[in-house]
Amino acid sequence: MSWQSYIDTMKTADQSGTVPVAEAAICGIAPGQESVWVSTPGLQGISVDEIKKLGSKDRSSFAQNGVYIGGTRCRLIRDQMDMEPVYALDLKTAADAEGNTFGVCVGKTKTAVVIAKGTKDASGGQISNKVFNVVEHLRKAGM
Repeated sequence: MSWQSYIDTMKTADQSGTVPVAEAAICGIAPGQESVWVSTPGLQGISVDEIKKLGSKDRSSFAQNGVYIGGTRCRLIRDQMDMEPVYALDLKTAADAEGNTFGVCVGKTKTAVVIAKGTKDASGGQISNKVFNVVEHLRKAGM
């Protein structure tokens, strides 16, 4: 399975018939090799520094300062990155020019972070379910 196929899978309709994921990316987090492996156009701008912070064990500043993904500031909703079997952060973007905010979920494996930004009407649960499925698959594959 190619990395693009994981993105394509996240961007399919869920059991409710809606497509909850608007943008997605998978980034490598191995020290010194942090990079975007695959992404949709809206998440192509994820920086190495952002990847390092998302993959770090120290997320203590996220609650107060937020975290950036592709230059967009996100506030922390829930940190379950070290909690089995979840391994995820639930975030919310700052409001855009039209006042819209979007849910973001970041899941973590041993070697990667899986990022999904939701559509305007998607719930956090819909987005995190899509990320969870990819993270679970990659973890079972030893990644």
